[in-house]
Amino acid sequence: MALELKRKTEPVKMRNYGRIVQDMIRYATSLAPGIERDSLEVYIAHCMRQRNMVWNRDQDAGVNRVKEDIIRLSNGQLRCVSPVFERFMTNPNASPMAKKKKG
Repeated sequence: MALELKRKTEPVKMRNYGRIVQDMIRYATSLAPGIERDSLEVYIAHCMRQRNMVWNRDQDAGVNRVKEDIIRLSNGQLRCVSPVFERFMTNPNASPMAKKKKG
């Protein structure tokens, strides 16, 4: 319930990403470091990259900007250093949620 009260009074820090991304980052910072937190970081980066493409057409600058913005929005609590995150950031055309095909 405290999250709901804070949500209504806290302004959106980066309007191009929106309040939902900001709330996801706040939730990710509340998790203990581990697989769940790393997976959530990748999902947040995927959402931010999609929204960033609407505002910024430069794909290469967008990949680096997403990482910087995650660190900025989390006040340095999310470092974006997991191997899955690095693999996602080096291949921006691949979806982190896509399953690999067998065969």
